[in-house]
Amino acid sequence: MSFLKFKGSNMDKVSPEDEQQCKINEVRKLLGPLTEESASFCSDASISRFLRANNWDSKKASKMLKETVKWRLAYKPHQIRWEDIAQEAETGKLYIANYIDKKGRTVIVLRPGFQSSKSRVGQIKFLVYSLENAIYSMAPSQDDMVWLIDFTNWNLSSSLVKVMEETTCILKYYYPERLALTIVYNPPKVFQSFWKIVKPWLSSKATQKVRFVHSNDPGCQKIMEDLFDKEMLESALGTSYSDEFCFKAYAERMKKEEKFANQKLDVLISLPGQQPSLESVVEEPEM
Repeated sequence: MSFLKFKGSNMDKVSPEDEQQCKINEVRKLLGPLTEESASFCSDASISRFLRANNWDSKKASKMLKETVKWRLAYKPHQIRWEDIAQEAETGKLYIANYIDKKGRTVIVLRPGFQSSKSRVGQIKFLVYSLENAIYSMAPSQDDMVWLIDFTNWNLSSSLVKVMEETTCILKYYYPERLALTIVYNPPKVFQSFWKIVKPWLSSKATQKVRFVHSNDPGCQKIMEDLFDKEMLESALGTSYSDEFCFKAYAERMKKEEKFANQKLDVLISLPGQQPSLESVVEEPEM
């Protein structure tokens, strides 16, 4: 698809990469001056994701990015520390897997049946912390991740619906194009009612990234085998991996990765940035 317009019958010969860079530059102009911290977030790769999420419409992408920057300035997701969310992590209801899929993508495991917290604020903060750390742990060649949602022992609750609605909004507006695929593993019959509630919140593009997998369906197991090294998956998923979630080991791992992420962020912020603050030019988000 060509994004560039041409005059008369003479069309400039440009590569797709040049076209994309042109759109990225358009967004940068629309964003205006940035703080050093905001500039580190608004890399070409980030702008490209927001453009893809908005069908390469630079005005829509810049508006969405401004709203995201304003949210980050207020919520400060990069400043959430392990100690802030450790209690939410105790049951292993959500964690970054210590393995990747066959395409090298980071995997986040969610086990709604292990939900123990009633704090919506705490649950969302834990989600954001996990997203931030998953992103920092990605290989340089990767910019999206896989979600593996195991519905073993899960029951529908009204509180989960509210948390899921906010989760969907956060992913859609503040972390666009970060989800490559969502595996819904062994959803119970009651999940059909839940899915009817959640599906309208998602774009058609997002719903196409959802795969429903049942352990007793050979065809579904083929999906898992194509995505993952079978021996690395959790025993709850019907495979041979015997290690259970260990909170202590996960805490140690997260603290190490958190330290590395902070060092990486400090380096990015120390690079030359644009001035002054974006806070004065962003608009209130519609959401």
